[in-house]
Amino acid sequence: MKINFQQVLEKARNYKEDMSKFLRDMIRIPSESCNERDVVLRIKEEMEKVGFDKVEIDPMGNVLGYIGHGKHIIAMDAHIDTVGIGDINLWQYDPYEGYEDEEIILGRGGSDQEGGMASMVYAGKIIKDLGLENDYTLVVTGTVQEEDCDGLCWQYIINEDKIVPEFVVITEPTSCNIYRGHRGRMEIKVTTNGLSCHGSAPERGDNAIFKMAPILNELRALHENLLDNEFLGKGSLTVSEIFFTAPSRCAVADSCTISIDRRLTDGETFQYALEQIRRLPSVKAANAKVEMYTYERPAYTGLVYPTESYFPTWVIPEDHNICKNAVQCYEELFDRKPLVDKWTFSTNGVSIMGRYGIPCIGFGPGHEDEAHAPNEKTFKEELIQCAAMYAVIPFMYVENFKK
Repeated sequence: MKINFQQVLEKARNYKEDMSKFLRDMIRIPSESCNERDVVLRIKEEMEKVGFDKVEIDPMGNVLGYIGHGKHIIAMDAHIDTVGIGDINLWQYDPYEGYEDEEIILGRGGSDQEGGMASMVYAGKIIKDLGLENDYTLVVTGTVQEEDCDGLCWQYIINEDKIVPEFVVITEPTSCNIYRGHRGRMEIKVTTNGLSCHGSAPERGDNAIFKMAPILNELRALHENLLDNEFLGKGSLTVSEIFFTAPSRCAVADSCTISIDRRLTDGETFQYALEQIRRLPSVKAANAKVEMYTYERPAYTGLVYPTESYFPTWVIPEDHNICKNAVQCYEELFDRKPLVDKWTFSTNGVSIMGRYGIPCIGFGPGHEDEAHAPNEKTFKEELIQCAAMYAVIPFMYVENFKK
């Protein structure tokens, strides 16, 4: 069987209104991390409506829809939790009711990344409509807690659900370009300790906040000198939070803690990044403690699945089979060459590829700069293009590389 690519694209275009309505429904349901229950149930309903062979919700709360019964396991992933709305005054419309015209859909989660879910579900319908099943089982995942802890959901899916795909399509926003990697990240905590005393006589104590000050300056300098990589770019470091303890406002602080958002380029590990900070003269002088955060927040189901707050870098070569397959599908559908690039932010690929070595490829509706921004929007034409791509990628992979 050969695919009629223009027929696939036409089918995707015919489902424009269905995808738009489904996406608007998801946007209307607030679904911040650890509160995704209602949007998961809405996704399950839509998967069943369009004809998925099986739909289930795992103990963490991820929704998994299956199409086909072949031996090659292929997955497509969208996290369906969102960040909050921030300052409501920065929104032109209600972030949950949103706004729609002929070209865009606006609302929290439209781009990051419930748009990817809308396209995936209707790709499943296109596969069924056009008989594009092959010797594969497609698992479409709507995953939870990604905004809180990238990839934790896939640690659970791989370790506990025992689903190990041959590759995964990450449907985070790529502006309908093909992405093959991104920097990793980790969350680091640095703590200084002092001795409290009355603020009227600070010389009697040891101010932990003052001990942190030179560390902050050396961290800023360290950021400028981190490793660079030709494809993924430079590692980065920023101080994102600061905390203290003291008996009162009239007392010397007896502890001070900062949080560091550390982005890791190719070749940087969590051990390397921690040791860089531990070796700073100011850290040694203050006898500061440098450690990695852990994540132990319960899922909406109540399940706690602890992990270190380390999210490894990943990249696949441009000549990898799944990259070549995605490029071919794109060229056949759209009659032009795609841009093959990378994300600036991180995705669930930190676990899928970063921890477990399962190759990932990125293709999604929406633009990175819409993520976490007020007036977040996605683009209907991109929903169409992504639905078409998702419908043909599994079939072409089996035809090209597994026959």
